[in-house]
Amino acid sequence: MTGPDREVSIGDLAMIACLLEARAPKAGNVQPGKEFEGTTLRHFLDAAGAISGPLDHARENSLGDTILDAVKESRKVTDQNVNLGIILLLAPLASIPAGAAPRDGLRTVLEKLDSEDCRKVYEAIRLASPGGLGNVEEADVNSPPPPSLIAAMELAAERDLVARQYVNGFEQIFEEGLGWLLEALELELDLETAIVHLHLRFMAAYPDSLIARKCGDETAKEAAARAKRVLGSDWPKEGSERLLEELDGWLREDGNRRNPGTSADLVAACLFLGLRAGIIGLPPSVPGSGTGET
Repeated sequence: MTGPDREVSIGDLAMIACLLEARAPKAGNVQPGKEFEGTTLRHFLDAAGAISGPLDHARENSLGDTILDAVKESRKVTDQNVNLGIILLLAPLASIPAGAAPRDGLRTVLEKLDSEDCRKVYEAIRLASPGGLGNVEEADVNSPPPPSLIAAMELAAERDLVARQYVNGFEQIFEEGLGWLLEALELELDLETAIVHLHLRFMAAYPDSLIARKCGDETAKEAAARAKRVLGSDWPKEGSERLLEELDGWLREDGNRRNPGTSADLVAACLFLGLRAGIIGLPPSVPGSGTGET
């Protein structure tokens, strides 16, 4: 994963966050022992490693270049899109200047975006070819890109929670997701269970954008209601596992169409910030017990 004599880099942290997210047994997602037809855990693990290089150079490159490079590297090792949403979230976070407060640094990154960034992000989205994207009247990715990426994301913000982060300064990640993660860890849940808990919290609070695109708003709302029932059962206490298993089974009934992938994308972003801040310790296989200034 990393050499024994070098510090853990931003790209390493991004890779570790993606590996942790992919391996956790989150409801309705690919996980160890549960995969989709044509999409395996190996796709996610390979893609996690592929983005580490581009994200290592995020601070010195434009955001558009970082996102496009990360998608290109992912496509070299996978034959499908498994991480566009993660890339769109992690690239700005990895671009935060060293030493800057995360939210202030993120604001600086987003304020620097120009028309060339928008063009490259549109190219990256077309290359990734995410499922259920469809067509829209304004700022469609198959049309010439608008001059402002933030304006384009604003048009999509109501229907896509990843796009909304660009508009509201990653509000759901900083103000809710990190708090939910800390709450789970303070309950002394192991990290894997805390990740599942965080995923359920996002699912319950925000009907999943990917489910909505593929299956419609009502199905996304039903998934959110079922996630709320799991959380309301005092999961993960003994006796509450059945509701989580039922949710997982229901999400898998229609192949991967009910895959709550947007919720998983936001989980990966929270894990990256948790690793960067030292809220989450590095796995034992990674050299060093802290990240230092990265």
